[in-house]
Amino acid sequence: MKKISSARMAAEISLLVLCTMSLDVRLQHFKNRMDLSVEAFIKELSGIRTGRASAALLEPIKIDVYGAPTPINQVGTLSVPDAKTIIVSVWDKGLVKNVEKAIRECGANLNPSVEGQSVRVPIPPLSDERRQELSKLAAKYAEDAKVAIRNIRRDAMDFIKQLEKNNEIGEDEMRKLSDSIQSLTNDISKQIDSVSAAKQKDLLKI
Repeated sequence: MKKISSARMAAEISLLVLCTMSLDVRLQHFKNRMDLSVEAFIKELSGIRTGRASAALLEPIKIDVYGAPTPINQVGTLSVPDAKTIIVSVWDKGLVKNVEKAIRECGANLNPSVEGQSVRVPIPPLSDERRQELSKLAAKYAEDAKVAIRNIRRDAMDFIKQLEKNNEIGEDEMRKLSDSIQSLTNDISKQIDSVSAAKQKDLLKI
């Protein structure tokens, strides 16, 4: 018996649920999934630091708040007083050390220091080698995002074929919808490439 992956099973269940919705709503579902994939990609890119300070660099970090992992922007205010510094003003004094520890151990090669109820994070300059590594990482994130988009496209095409098979739409309508989904896929893939190229250019800028 062929084993079905949990991701594929979830996609098939999603297609079954879609059958109870109107056609417009069902097609919008796939566009929404693509939009969410793009948002996730952009958030991943924001976590790759350039040579300039940005609050987005720290946003993926989770802080241990009495045993519960909590986004850093829910325990303090992030500010950027200059191009080389991020300040985290921690609301709960008892969490200052946790914030400092989480930043130090986040893997971004940062060296935070505690100043009262704030944590100062100097942003070190990037070496040429590190810039190249981060540029490749940005390209990898882009490729992963495009794979996700292609998977959603596949689900949409399967759905459209099923509509035609069930006589809910004709062959001409099937081709029209398929072309629309392909056009959307192409547009979003170009958007991902454009965002990735801009990030890589920024990373390589001295």
